[in-house]
Amino acid sequence: MRVVLAQPRGFCAGVERAIEIVERALKRYGPPVYVRHEIVHNKRVVEDLKAKGAIFVEELDGVPKGAITVFSAHGVAQTVEDEANLRELPVIDATCPLVAKVHKEGQRYAENGYEVVLIGHKGHPEVEGTMGRIPGKVHLVSKAGDVAKLQVTDPSKLAYVTQTTLSVDDTREVIEALRRRFPRIHGPDVKDICYATQNRQAAVRELAREVDVILVVGAKNSSNSNRLREIGSEMGVASYLIDDAGQLDARWLKGAESVGITAGASAPEELVQDLIARLRDFDETEVSVLDGIRENVQFKLPAELRDEAVA
Repeated sequence: MRVVLAQPRGFCAGVERAIEIVERALKRYGPPVYVRHEIVHNKRVVEDLKAKGAIFVEELDGVPKGAITVFSAHGVAQTVEDEANLRELPVIDATCPLVAKVHKEGQRYAENGYEVVLIGHKGHPEVEGTMGRIPGKVHLVSKAGDVAKLQVTDPSKLAYVTQTTLSVDDTREVIEALRRRFPRIHGPDVKDICYATQNRQAAVRELAREVDVILVVGAKNSSNSNRLREIGSEMGVASYLIDDAGQLDARWLKGAESVGITAGASAPEELVQDLIARLRDFDETEVSVLDGIRENVQFKLPAELRDEAVA
């Protein structure tokens, strides 16, 4: 069996930074360190950090007084930060810098009197955090059909921002619908779209041209992982989203001569390697990696956790 790996796949710089923040906090302050919400959407990552002394809570009322608290990579609403300040919790913010950039863009529009349209998925923690960071009126739209239902105060004072785990392709129809209905709407340049989302989606499109089946390693609640599976299916290739190798169904491989593997931005590479090992239980495998973008993006850690601060 030919096994082809997408390039790039797996961890992005924002996820790597968030995980390192929790690990460094544990080393510097000692366990337990409390993390509001899953630091990233991956069970293996969360379990590994739990084993090192991290405690995950859904809300801040689960954090004892004075305990070190980390905000997840998805970002949090201003009310969450205000609550942490009221309780005098020492907070380390692991919000992805690209998410924080969207917050700032939305805030800038709002401060200049614009109502803001957020393109994203209702209920996603990043969307909840972004809506809670932008003062004033924020309209959430998920698909082009939602645009017709928008009721805005002044069509000439309208702007849009997007959830970072959506790519240019994901948002194109919505943006086109917004511009048709509101010709004077303002919005971010294409360069503001998350590089990791775009790169992984481009890679899975290349993968779909090469293989009979695509396996996407990622969590069911991971927006970007679900989109990778959808893209494979849209291109006519049977595509499956699995948490890990244990969820692989041998029936998916029947008649397949080549299997493509990719991974969502919050899935560690060890899960990909576990899956390759599992495939070898079924047949001899020849593994190759597609040519693709080599990412070298790195984000700075919070000042209190950098090496010079620790020293």
